[in-house]
Amino acid sequence: MKKFKFQLETLLKVTKRKKEDAEMQFAAASRKLEELREKLQVLLRELSEGQKEFADKTSEGKTINVYDIMLYNRFFNWKREQIAQQQKLILSATQEKQQRLKVLMKLITYLKSIEQLKEKRLREYNAELLMEEQKMLDEIGLQLHIRSS
Repeated sequence: MKKFKFQLETLLKVTKRKKEDAEMQFAAASRKLEELREKLQVLLRELSEGQKEFADKTSEGKTINVYDIMLYNRFFNWKREQIAQQQKLILSATQEKQQRLKVLMKLITYLKSIEQLKEKRLREYNAELLMEEQKMLDEIGLQLHIRSS
């Protein structure tokens, strides 16, 4: 009997490769999102430290001049702009990650269906093999019975 050959083996290999690529892209998108979130935390910490420094200077009872107030105001506005930009980048990266996940999930589902088809064909092949083997054994048994009679 001929050896088992799955007709869609090439499709299975290509789909596995695509799934691996999609996994790498998803991992890269996840790392990028995490880096952006870490940078946001740094910006928030810098803003908080600046606000604490300003509060310390104003609560000491010292007089603070207009130049310092304007300097702190510019710094706070600049940090808020950076934070807003970073939040937009995080939103974009989150959407990118979701898109990569959606592609990966489609490929995983497709790959599973091809693998299930391969398993089904292998079971059918094994059943045919078993039937042929049983048929040969029956013929051998019949011939032995005929010879002995």
